[in-house]
Amino acid sequence: MTATQPVGPPIPADEPQPAPGATPPRTPLIARAAAELVGTAALVAVVVGSGIQATKLTQDVALQLLANSTATVFGLGVLIALLGPVSGAHFNPAVTLAEWWTARRGGAGVTAREVAVYVPSQIAGAIAGAVLADAMFGEPLVKWSMHDRSAGNLLLGEVVATAGLILLIFGLARTDRLRFAPVAVASYIGAAYWFTSSTSFANPAVTIGRAFTDTFAGIAPASVPGFIAMQLVGAVVGLVLVAVIFMRGNTDNGTPAARRSAPTWW
Repeated sequence: MTATQPVGPPIPADEPQPAPGATPPRTPLIARAAAELVGTAALVAVVVGSGIQATKLTQDVALQLLANSTATVFGLGVLIALLGPVSGAHFNPAVTLAEWWTARRGGAGVTAREVAVYVPSQIAGAIAGAVLADAMFGEPLVKWSMHDRSAGNLLLGEVVATAGLILLIFGLARTDRLRFAPVAVASYIGAAYWFTSSTSFANPAVTIGRAFTDTFAGIAPASVPGFIAMQLVGAVVGLVLVAVIFMRGNTDNGTPAARRSAPTWW
C-alpha cells in the first residue's frame, strides 16, 4: 500500500543478517488471510452500519449518502494504513486477481495459492461484516436485501468505478507513489460514491456481503451476479489503461527500461 516493504519480526543478533537491499521475510500466509478477513469485515461493517445510522437520523437521501460515503472514506483509509503492511490491504477480489495477473506477467504480486486464500477470506469477511452491522443496530442478522440494482446504467457505473480503482492502485505502483494509497484510494471511493450511478461498490466481496442486509447499503441477491461480472470487466479495463498510460519507455541505447521493483503492498 506504500513504498515500504512489510516488516518481519526482529532478527536475533546471533543469526546471519540479510544482505543490504534484500527483501525481508513476508508475513505468514495465515496472518495475511486474517488481515484480509478482518479488514473486509470491518469495511463492510462501516459501509452497512453507517448506512443504517444515516437512515435513522435523517430522511434526506442526499444526507444519508453523504454520511455513508464520509464514514467509508475515513474507515477505508484507516484500514489500509493499518493492515497494508500485513496483507497489502486488498479487501477486494478484483484487486487480488489484478495483482495476480500482473505477477504472471513478470511483476510483483500474489501467487495463485495466495489468491485461493485471499478471496475466500475476503468473501467470508464481507458477510461477517454485514451480519455484525445488522447486529449492532438491532436489525435481523440475515435478511436478503430487496434493493434491486440490475439496471444497465448501474452496471455501467460499476465498470467505471472498478476500472478507476484499478487504474489508481496500479498507476501509483508504476510511479512509485504507493505511500499515498491510503489517502488516494479512500478519496477515490468517496468521490465515486457520488459520480457513479451505482454508488461504487467496485468490489465483488463487498457486493456479496451487502446482499445479506436489507438496509440502505444492501443489494438484492439477483443483482449480485451482474455487479460482479461488471466489476471484473472493469478490472480488465483498468489494467489495460495502466498498460497504455504508464507504458514503460526505453533507455538511451534502445533497450527496455528496467522494471522498477514493486512492493508487496498495493
